[in-house]
Amino acid sequence: MAGKNAMWLQFALFSVAGLLLVGLNACGGGGSSSSSTTTPPPVQSKIQHVVIIFQENRTPDNLFGSNPSFLPGVDIATSGTNSKGQTIPLTPVLLGNNYDLSHAHSAFVYMYDNGKMDGADKIPVGCNVGATGCPPPNPQFKYVDNSTGTLDPYFQLAEQYTVGDRMFQTNQGPSFPAHQFIISGTSAPTPPGTAMSDLFASENMSPPVANSFTGCTAASDVTVLLIDPEGEEGQSTYPCFDHPTLTDLLDANKISWRYYTTGPGSIWNGPNAIKHICVPNSDGTACTGADWANDVVLHPKQVLTDITNGQLAGVTWITPDGAYSDHAGINDGSGPSWVAAIVNAIGNSSFWSNTAIIITWDDWGGWYDHVPPPSILNSYEYGFRVPLIVVSPYAKPAYVSHQVNDFGSILKFIEETFALPQVAPGASPAYADALTGTTFDLSDCFDFNQTPLTFKTINATLKAKFFIDDNRPPSPPDND
Repeated sequence: MAGKNAMWLQFALFSVAGLLLVGLNACGGGGSSSSSTTTPPPVQSKIQHVVIIFQENRTPDNLFGSNPSFLPGVDIATSGTNSKGQTIPLTPVLLGNNYDLSHAHSAFVYMYDNGKMDGADKIPVGCNVGATGCPPPNPQFKYVDNSTGTLDPYFQLAEQYTVGDRMFQTNQGPSFPAHQFIISGTSAPTPPGTAMSDLFASENMSPPVANSFTGCTAASDVTVLLIDPEGEEGQSTYPCFDHPTLTDLLDANKISWRYYTTGPGSIWNGPNAIKHICVPNSDGTACTGADWANDVVLHPKQVLTDITNGQLAGVTWITPDGAYSDHAGINDGSGPSWVAAIVNAIGNSSFWSNTAIIITWDDWGGWYDHVPPPSILNSYEYGFRVPLIVVSPYAKPAYVSHQVNDFGSILKFIEETFALPQVAPGASPAYADALTGTTFDLSDCFDFNQTPLTFKTINATLKAKFFIDDNRPPSPPDND
């Protein structure tokens, strides 16, 4: 790992200079809109609701590669380089394909390869049971096939509003830590200044666990690996943490929030692993906390009826069922329709006029992407690019943002919108909403001085009624 540490230092020096340049040019970008200044969101005026739709496991090259020039200036590659120095064209694969790729921290290290981005071919592949023709040639070098219009809702949203091509996953690993970063800006197991507070939970849990017994309700023998400041995964801990979260700030300031998720304990259920939100019962098999009972909704599709009934919280996180998650190997291709159903519900309601919808993906899923992530001088940030689409009456129309963002940018945007402090001021390592000089606040995606955009319904194969009436058993996430 010593070579990796040297790599981080060398690349960090490059990245600091690059980030300074990006910051100076943060308002630049492709598309039909550009401006020389950005205006931070006025507190509690034009934006009163923030909705985070958190899909699964895609990169920009993978998700948008079927039409790599769909907006002027967007940075989508059509080929990549493997570990043998060969140029590999990206070829199509179904959104609901029959295999998955490792997206563990080790897979990040393979693909990153000291910044050369040439190790994707070393990422392990797992074929579904009974899959035929699996794996295909160069399984990591793929883009999603859109020959039947599967992805049309995503392209419509990106082309009408703002798409970001420098949104990086904060962590270099899979879903469990990513879903910690999106609610708190860290995956540290303990509060700042205590033992283990300089470590990050870096993987999914081991051994793989049933959908209903994870986080603070996991069996006593379940652990999660921790990565230290030197990049070593030499320690592990029980996956029930207790550190500050953004939800604490929302509660303290009487700002409503909801977290829609499938199942009480899946790895996509971030609150389940926060002890003061979960408040596990005496035998550790169920969460009993007030926030858990009031603000964690265990049926994602309920968000559609809640919006219709005029019930949209100030801040909302929406994680999907596995079937419409976009996650390789387990989704059925309905993810774009699912996202469109949520956006249409908001867009055709009174909430449209004061809502910002932030659509992103929790990790890269093992798919190739050509952009090396910036390093911020620790062992676990940033990961690879994930897609970003920002939808709002104040989103810049048909705009490509090249501003460097990560999951902390979403937290920072919420903090600025509702005049909140940072989640953990002065924490070391800094939480993602407070990474000085690296975390932007999504401001490049908005123009609060523009005439508010009129919502146009997003066309999708499946409508909201399909998801509301869907009585299939919940489809759990993967555990690899």
